[in-house]
Amino acid sequence: MEENERIAMGPEIESKVDEPTNNRVLTYYFIVVLMLGLVAVCVLVYTFNTAFVQRDMWLAVAESQKRPNHLVLPGRGNIYSADGKLMATSVPRYYLYIDFRAEAFSPDQKGKYNWLDTFLLSKRNGIDSLAICLSHKLKDRTPAGYKEYLKKGLKSRSRQYALYSGKVSYSDLKEIKQYPFLRLGRYRSGFYTKEMVQRQKPFGSLASRTIGDIYGDIEEDGVTKGKNGLELQYDSLLRGQAGISSVRRVGGGWTNVVEVEPTDGMDIRTTIDINIQDFTEKSLVDKLKEIDAESGTAVVMEVKTGEIKAITNMARVREGAYAETKNHAVADETEPGSTFKVASIMVALEDGVCQPGDTVDTGNGIYMYKGARMTDHNMNKGGYHEITVEKAIWNSSNIGVAKAILKGYEKNPEKYWEGLNRIGMMADLRLEIPGAGRAKIRRPDDKSNPWSKTTLPWMSFGYETQIPPIYTLTFFNAIANGGKMVRPLFTKEIMNNGKTVQSFSTEVIKPAICSSHTLAQIQSMLLGVVEKGTGKAVHSDAVRIAGKTGTAQIASGGRYRTSGHQVAFCGYFPADDPKYSCIVVIRRPRIGYPSGGSMSGGVVKSIAEKIYANHISLDLDTMQVDSMAVLLPRVKNGEAQAMEAVLDELNISMDEDSLHTHWASASQEEMDKIKMKDVAVREGLVPNVIGMGAKDAVYLLEQEGLRVSMTGIGRVVSQSIQPGRKLTKGQSISITLK
Repeated sequence: MEENERIAMGPEIESKVDEPTNNRVLTYYFIVVLMLGLVAVCVLVYTFNTAFVQRDMWLAVAESQKRPNHLVLPGRGNIYSADGKLMATSVPRYYLYIDFRAEAFSPDQKGKYNWLDTFLLSKRNGIDSLAICLSHKLKDRTPAGYKEYLKKGLKSRSRQYALYSGKVSYSDLKEIKQYPFLRLGRYRSGFYTKEMVQRQKPFGSLASRTIGDIYGDIEEDGVTKGKNGLELQYDSLLRGQAGISSVRRVGGGWTNVVEVEPTDGMDIRTTIDINIQDFTEKSLVDKLKEIDAESGTAVVMEVKTGEIKAITNMARVREGAYAETKNHAVADETEPGSTFKVASIMVALEDGVCQPGDTVDTGNGIYMYKGARMTDHNMNKGGYHEITVEKAIWNSSNIGVAKAILKGYEKNPEKYWEGLNRIGMMADLRLEIPGAGRAKIRRPDDKSNPWSKTTLPWMSFGYETQIPPIYTLTFFNAIANGGKMVRPLFTKEIMNNGKTVQSFSTEVIKPAICSSHTLAQIQSMLLGVVEKGTGKAVHSDAVRIAGKTGTAQIASGGRYRTSGHQVAFCGYFPADDPKYSCIVVIRRPRIGYPSGGSMSGGVVKSIAEKIYANHISLDLDTMQVDSMAVLLPRVKNGEAQAMEAVLDELNISMDEDSLHTHWASASQEEMDKIKMKDVAVREGLVPNVIGMGAKDAVYLLEQEGLRVSMTGIGRVVSQSIQPGRKLTKGQSISITLK
């Protein structure tokens, strides 16, 4: 029975036995969950502490493990002449600074080495040695001056103390970085630089205002930007695009990695011909100096293409010195004067108002029109009286042209204005030079600036209009080009890595500015100006020139009498088969009677002759030898061995039997032979360098211990210390070459 009861109670007993086991499991689960919860709380607490309580500390640690990205500067594109000569390129230049608040200049407070003591006391790396080096290199202060200057900077505690007022090249910077104290590095010396980009022009002032300038500062996007001229016009192409580099920590060190490669700017090839540009600038400057003028501009255009081969704009910067300050050729909106008479007569011929042979009575050179006094330049000689329209152009008669225009348009001035527009005087040239002016010729019905009762006759000979010189040139170029007006072109092509990206071709603005009959009449008149009229000074035996003179009073405050004159000549050459057109405008000459023919025309003549001489091609093999010709070259005195080598290469006979020294002189004693003689050089005596080239003369004089200065080019014609005199080492001697 007991057994049966026990069997009956079995499950209950087993349940009671398992109950402690289940409780233990639950306890374990609870403990695990609790521990996980505690871990989670710890993580949260740590995260909170890191993110908020210790935020600044960890940000500082993170900052110490990275370096900021740097811009990799692109190379700005170059600008070239038509024949590929470099006219503008970029070179880096650096401003030099010292941060006198750097840690190096603070007294020792935490057991660190005191670099301030090094700066003030060190013989090898201190202020005295640094001052000597800077003075020797930069030459703007004495060593003592530099020492005081540096002490002043230290006292000022300036963070940006300029070490030098100017800029230095990269090669100079590399040298300066090795100077005492500065060679200790950026953080120990406080020395740092600011990079700029300087546009270097190998040909100096040649076409410099047309080429343009840049702002030297490097922008935030790592590029330099154009300021004016073609530099500004094509800035988006020239500037390029900066790349990005970063510094990464690799293997305990820092490594520079270029993330984005920079893109260099594209190159520009202009239409400028360096030789023609050189001829043009020299011819203009020589004339400006001769007549002491305020400024002048000259432009040479290729007739068929419209390509600008030369453009120069020179202004007086000080007495006797001229430089490019403004692009007068494209920017000046001035009254053109008598060159405009050609446009007036072209309109009149086209409209049938007059013919070249029609007679005009100019009287005694004075004409009163509606209360205003009009004069011809020869009124003091009694005037031209009755002359033809053609001769009115030849002699540049204001009265003759004005009466011809009044005859046809006095009652309908609108038709005259429409005629000027028809022949292209107001065409939009869309010049590539930013800031270019426009031809401004008022309509008779312009209510904002209405015509006066005298506007028509005065406009006919170039007053009461504003036309930039290049617009006048474009019109005359069309006359030379068979009536076809083409747009002035400054750029031939855009290149990327030597490959042409875009090329520019001739653009026709007007296929014909007038009829062929009228054009032939105008061309004949322009030739007559030079051969029979006011442009006789322009006549050349070398090349036939056609064109028109212009002389105008300059207005100031509505008055003409006291503001000086502007003289001009615009034409083309050779007249029979025009290749080039040219305009020269000169403002306010002080010396001589203002004349477009002798002043501006003289410059055009000089340019034309030089271009013609430079481009002439002769078959020398078929030419007979002139009996008076010099068959042997002039040989400079100098090193005997070099002279012998050159003469031998030219297969020229020489007599050198009596030659025993290193230096020799040369002379022609026979028609086909050079005689060489010794040049005695005695120690302690000033040598004779007369007749030598600059290289040999300087070498010989400096070899004797003399300090040489020279002026001119060619061969030596004089020396300041006579040959044979006793010399002193370090003595100065000047030589003149011609």
